[in-house]
Amino acid sequence: MSHPDLVTQARRFPNGCVSSPHHLASAAGAAVLARGGNAVDAAVAANLVLGVVTPYHCGPGGDLFALVWDGDAHGVSSNGAAPGGATPDAVTAAAGDDGAMPTFGALPVTVPGAVAGWFSLLERWGTRSFGDLAAPAVALARDGFEVSVHAARHFLAPRDRYRVTTGWSERFGGVEAGTWLVQQDHAAALERVAADGPDAVYGGPIGERIVEVLQAGGSTMTVDDLRAHEVRTEAPLVGGFRDLEVLELGPPTQGVTALEALAVADALGPLSFGEVGRVTHLHVEAARAAMADRDRYVTDPSAMSVDPAALFSEQRARAIADAIDPERAGEWPVATPHPGGTAYLCAADRDGLLVSLIQSNYMGFGSGVVVPDVGWNLHNRGASFSLDAAHANVIAPGKRTMHTLIPSLVLRDGSPVLVFGTMGGDGQPQTHLQLLTRIADHGSDVQAAITAPRWMVSPADGSVAIEERAGEEVVDGLRERGHDVTVLGPWEHLMGHAHAIALTDRGYAGATDPRAEGTVVGH
Repeated sequence: MSHPDLVTQARRFPNGCVSSPHHLASAAGAAVLARGGNAVDAAVAANLVLGVVTPYHCGPGGDLFALVWDGDAHGVSSNGAAPGGATPDAVTAAAGDDGAMPTFGALPVTVPGAVAGWFSLLERWGTRSFGDLAAPAVALARDGFEVSVHAARHFLAPRDRYRVTTGWSERFGGVEAGTWLVQQDHAAALERVAADGPDAVYGGPIGERIVEVLQAGGSTMTVDDLRAHEVRTEAPLVGGFRDLEVLELGPPTQGVTALEALAVADALGPLSFGEVGRVTHLHVEAARAAMADRDRYVTDPSAMSVDPAALFSEQRARAIADAIDPERAGEWPVATPHPGGTAYLCAADRDGLLVSLIQSNYMGFGSGVVVPDVGWNLHNRGASFSLDAAHANVIAPGKRTMHTLIPSLVLRDGSPVLVFGTMGGDGQPQTHLQLLTRIADHGSDVQAAITAPRWMVSPADGSVAIEERAGEEVVDGLRERGHDVTVLGPWEHLMGHAHAIALTDRGYAGATDPRAEGTVVGH
């Protein structure tokens, strides 16, 4: 597919901007900025709209993570735990003894953290009420919007997958390009949350309805599990790449995976794009090593067997870099793949407040469970758990699973220069590596770095998927070094939807991914 309107230069905004994977969400966030709201207000408004117009990526039934810069960096993690009764034996008994964690239906649903995350962000940094910020999302849910050709593919592809799950077919099964999608119950639920606060979900009537539906599907989720949810504010992990300080959230997210891949690339040194096949090979190997460590170690921090900082230490990165054969693909351990859906957005305002926010249902629409009378589809983040008692990420009562969501913030000499992130499951740390390499090593404009062709390596078998725009030199260079390469189309959803805002001497440079239907809007 061609892209005649391709943008390769970031758009400049003197006062502030919002970048997201859907134009209606970016517009809602930018309108908040124009009315005097700040970047956190704008990010929450945009996220709420995304939950309505891209239910195949995110929504109130998922989790949320954010990094906020207000002169210092703050991490906000609102990812829910497994139900109190969720043991490997209990899940196996409910699902059938096939040895695998269920992927869809009620059993992989963990406590959804998004609503609590929005209120936590607003309580600390917001200047507008949740009701004010939810108004654009409520209007789009109640009055409807037209589903685009791009979005229709996300409704069509999973129809067979969700045919037997609760509520999905009734809500989304008939959606196609041109459908005017109305979600009045979703609107009413947002209004209930605006009136009652997060207690409406974490113990109130919405939560009670969620529990009722999940228990009918075999889950052990209780209202007490919802009440026990806590939003965690924490200092982010800080890694180095060239002259940059890269900030990522710690476990249970795979932020350590991005930092490890970057640390290995840093140890390999700046590489000339004159040998693009060799460069790509080395970075693929760095990503494979980091993802093998993710599978071995990353889980709820209370259950980790290593210090997360050890995974991206200079010593470990040097050892991995030295073990990489520049002319041959290595034999890295097989790891568990984690596909993705997810929506990433970022916002910046005239006072320098920055938000890097990511929010997800996990796999597209998530579990496929749509709560009747509420209209929210619930995530399936618990599908990342293992039922193997010896695995680091084995399911346990109240445990938080390894999480693919990683918002990022980049500093130079202690001052922010970039907020960025992407959707894409396994691809998220790999895209972090590719974007920062292009920006730091080759001086790419942030939009050009996002627009450039991308690759993604599978942790399951080391195979590499790559966009055809990368060219024969890259593909041949990988194959000659022993990589199993699949060439995909020029603009692949598999490669994620990255968005970014760079800080300039005259304001901001905003970038958005042409693989999505988003935009960057500001003033």
